[in-house]
Amino acid sequence: MNTIERLKSPKPPFFKRLQNISLILAGISTAIITAPITLPAIIISFAGYIATAAAVAAAVSQLSVESKT
Repeated sequence: MNTIERLKSPKPPFFKRLQNISLILAGISTAIITAPITLPAIIISFAGYIATAAAVAAAVSQLSVESKT
């Protein structure tokens, strides 16, 4: 199965939920990083780590496929 077929195939319900949660977390952390107000450095760095983890989780969820058995 190539990547295009994998992207178009149905996903298990768990990975659908994981992908949605990951995208929400990535959006929130991006909003924190780009906020026009001054925030403590620890919050900015934590938001960067959350954005990275959320992007990886969303990518893994996107490439998961439902078993044919």
